[in-house]
Amino acid sequence: MTSPLPSISGLADLTGRYDAVLSDVWGVVHNGVAAFPSAVDALVQFRKAGGKVIFITNAPRPSGPLIAMLDRLGVGRESYDAIVSSGDATRVMIGKYSGRAIHHVGPPTEDDALYEGLNVRRAGPEEAEVVVVTDLDTDDDTPEMYRERARLWLARKLPMICANPDRVVEHGDKIIYCGGALGDLYAAMGGMVLMAGKPYRPIYEEAFRLAEVAAGKQLDRSRVLAIGDSVRTDATGAAQFGLDLLFVTGSIHAAELDAFGKPDPQAIADLVAPSGARLAGFLPRLTW
Repeated sequence: MTSPLPSISGLADLTGRYDAVLSDVWGVVHNGVAAFPSAVDALVQFRKAGGKVIFITNAPRPSGPLIAMLDRLGVGRESYDAIVSSGDATRVMIGKYSGRAIHHVGPPTEDDALYEGLNVRRAGPEEAEVVVVTDLDTDDDTPEMYRERARLWLARKLPMICANPDRVVEHGDKIIYCGGALGDLYAAMGGMVLMAGKPYRPIYEEAFRLAEVAAGKQLDRSRVLAIGDSVRTDATGAAQFGLDLLFVTGSIHAAELDAFGKPDPQAIADLVAPSGARLAGFLPRLTW
């Protein structure tokens, strides 16, 4: 069988086809510890060639704190035009609980910015009206460790707002669980789970709006490229929003795809195929 994937050496091979890119961040531009210099350079060069870059991330924090984090990691502001996060989109959902109690799951203070100005009060699950999950409490946790807690949420019929739909993410040289993995557990138990980040439409609609603002004109979706490393979120979201996808294989799927060895293009195409995404190509790491 002949793989439908075109062979590309970097983003430069695709530049003339696209006016803007909606790029994932964690796993594409950095690994949670440091920036990938080749990825940052690729986006800088794309912008120098006239393209626009919008970061679209499932980070469960508003974009303001994320910009500060990108600065610390070495992702220069010259590499992107704007950023939209799952936290931005999720705040709309949380805002419906203004004046009421929510039960937070995730690092105790790291995600405080998610709630700023929303007039919600953190409380225990016995009192809360909704569970808001940003991530697991620590990087060493697994979703199964939360099953007993989830039984109480389910008994009280609490909906869950999952601010980070990602199941796993690359962190340095490790793969750690994210909020989406806990959302999967709760849904499997029969709980109601609500998400606004990738692959769902609200975050793509806002990212596309920001791309048009940056470009100063209306954009044709056929000329907007999604870049991402996750089939579940990036590939599925691109497919549902009608965007081509540049797939970064060297992150959460690196081992199964032998991304830095001798990757099989057909295996990559087969992995992405269930999402329905149109692949523009693949790279182990984003580069120019």
